[in-house]
Amino acid sequence: MNKTLQRLTRPGWLPFVLLAAFAGAALYLRLYHFAAAAAAAIVLLLLITLIAWRQRTKQLTTFLEAALYDTESAKSSTLTSFPLPIAIFALEDSRIIWGNDAFFEMCGEAGTRLGASLVQLVPQFSGKWLLEGKSSYPALLEIRGRKYQLHGSIIHSDQDADRPAENRPIMGITYWIDVTDYDNIRITFEQTRPVAGIVVIDNLDELVKNVPDRVKNDLRDAVEEKLGQWCAAFHGIFRRYDRDRYLLMMEHQAMEKLKPGRFSIVEEIHSVVNPFGIAATISIGLGADCETLGDALQAADNAAELALSRGGDQTVIKNRMGFEFFGGRGGEVEKRTKVKSRVMANAFAELVRDSSRLYVMGHRFGDLDSFGASVGVCAIARLLGVRAEIVADLQHTAATPLADRICAEDAYRDTVLAPSELPAHIDPSALVVVVDTSRPEQVEVPALLSACKRVAVIDHHRVAATYIQDSAISFIEPYASSACELVAEMLQEFPESSSLLPCEAEALLAGIVLDTKNFTLRTGERTFDAAAWLRRSGADTGDVKRLFQADLDHALAKYRILGQVEVYREIAVASPREAQDRVVAAMAADDLLNIAGVKASVVLAPDGRGGCFASARSIGEVNVQLIMEALGGGGNRNAAAMQMPNAAPEEARRKLYAAIDDYLNSERGSQR
Repeated sequence: MNKTLQRLTRPGWLPFVLLAAFAGAALYLRLYHFAAAAAAAIVLLLLITLIAWRQRTKQLTTFLEAALYDTESAKSSTLTSFPLPIAIFALEDSRIIWGNDAFFEMCGEAGTRLGASLVQLVPQFSGKWLLEGKSSYPALLEIRGRKYQLHGSIIHSDQDADRPAENRPIMGITYWIDVTDYDNIRITFEQTRPVAGIVVIDNLDELVKNVPDRVKNDLRDAVEEKLGQWCAAFHGIFRRYDRDRYLLMMEHQAMEKLKPGRFSIVEEIHSVVNPFGIAATISIGLGADCETLGDALQAADNAAELALSRGGDQTVIKNRMGFEFFGGRGGEVEKRTKVKSRVMANAFAELVRDSSRLYVMGHRFGDLDSFGASVGVCAIARLLGVRAEIVADLQHTAATPLADRICAEDAYRDTVLAPSELPAHIDPSALVVVVDTSRPEQVEVPALLSACKRVAVIDHHRVAATYIQDSAISFIEPYASSACELVAEMLQEFPESSSLLPCEAEALLAGIVLDTKNFTLRTGERTFDAAAWLRRSGADTGDVKRLFQADLDHALAKYRILGQVEVYREIAVASPREAQDRVVAAMAADDLLNIAGVKASVVLAPDGRGGCFASARSIGEVNVQLIMEALGGGGNRNAAAMQMPNAAPEEARRKLYAAIDDYLNSERGSQR
């Protein structure tokens, strides 16, 4: 088959070249008779070649029709009258062997151009997809303003399977389908799909507190006016349906145009300020790519709640790919009432009473806040008469001194379980309480979440794109200093809290001291209230201080890390090449904030198991949670962390600096 094809398509120019060379030599040697004879031979040969070419073209068409008919890749009686553009080309160099008139008209050619390269006529074309066994081109091809969907196959014959590789088919056949109108309709459909949104004034209570009614109305009217003007710019629908909530409808193309500006309306709302200097903040939740308007509205509501649980002052989009976050660079606003803590405490008490037992766990590589909050939850269960157990890997924790102190108490003997000590079958009425994290992949034992039907979450970090869903209770407050502060507030609502053990009070106080850096960061009025209550409940500040003492090896390791620091764009970065203890890395990150002119710090180190981890800290101007979140981690504005399994130190370092650049460049753009 291939020999026949090569015979029919092989150029016959060699005799012309030889005769022309002979004629030129004869002229050079002044043998004019020989030169004239050679010229006459060239003319005669040209006439013979033209006649033969016409015959070969007919034979080629007949051959191709027979070949295609034999392989069932074309069933029409003739290729030339096929209504779709067709081209047959050589796979090795994309040379056109044959094409019907419709194909060359599609390419804008007046006549056929057999032998020309298909890439010359369609520059974006490649025949690699046929060699990969695909039957259609992976993208649409645009030719002269029209869009084409390309299908094709390799031309085979029945005898191809028995032939050696060098004699196998060398041709590909392509069919070009004009889908311009269809694709334009698809684009219009996607661009005009409705997007539902919910806008929430985050701090309306604080904004209108202690101001006259007239000023209250003026403040809300000012916010609504800015939102209305913003919405009118993209022809959206904007209506208030509750005291501090608004319904928003827009087209998908409007949402895409707002993304590059990172929904600047969130920043513009800050210009609305009450007489006491408090600026208004809003959160926007958008639901996109949904089947129905009801689904879009539900997605928008979920996105708005997620934005609020991350501290507000931001936009969250929920689409078929997950969540997208915009903004959220401002600090959390502390709530001035304990209403939610009281409600959560009552609901949690009912949940505990209905449980046969409790399993409490924090995040992997736990710290004093995670373990201290777990002890606090066990204290609630003890006061309610329900058995509780802490699930913690004491071999990989930064809370070893506290764990030793708790395990020595009679009330907590055999209370701390290693992950391997969990029973094979969990009681269906058991309750799992997750503290200091809301991400399912970061908990101590992820399988325990799926084994228990009832889960409660208590956390103070901003919620990430992945979070524990369908929890019975979710007490997530990003404004709180620590998970221990939230648990301490819940404990205060129990009449039996007067019987709190000193070790339990010290465990909770240690978590607060850790996350506030000795009450210097993320410390609010309620933080001091919780600490004062714990002190009254028997916590010894001296014993708490001793929980933070590091041994000599850890102290020396910390100073070695500090000796490798460099300041990059006002962020102190230390990246030792040796594997480091996570506790030491966190201590070093804290100390790096003492360098003058440094706004944040990051310690990036190998974890000794083929990956890397990072601890990040900030004094408030830089939101390290957004930097760590870009690397798959999380946390809050002042303290965050991330893990990179199977990442080399150089790769992790490169990604860290890229995340820092993205954050700072985005921050600078939003300020403009």
